Amino acid sequence: MLEFLLFIIAYLLYLPLTLINFLLVRNKGYFRDSAVTLDKLANREFRTLWNKTLIKWDGYDFGNSNETISNVVGKNIQNETLTTTGKALVFILTKKHCLDAIDWKV
Repeated sequence: MLEFLLFIIAYLLYLPLTLINFLLVRNKGYFRDSAVTLDKLANREFRTLWNKTLIKWDGYDFGNSNETISNVVGKNIQNETLTTTGKALVFILTKKHCLDAIDWKV
């Protein structure tokens, strides 16, 4: 129960602390950098959900904390291993964005 409470507290504090930190940092690219960090976290944290809903069984797996969701989706576009739900996500993100996000070094 304690772990769950800490989890809730961490989530509740994230947004207000981010805004306060932004005011202190005042960096033009702050929100983009934060968005990429959250994207990588979501790729790792929700890997089971993404692997079961966005790609076929032989697709390039989600879960590497150094990759963004768009990067993995782009690799699955190239491998033609997206499910219908994965293709719907590509429609939202755009195919160009996903392919541009591919980083094979990761």
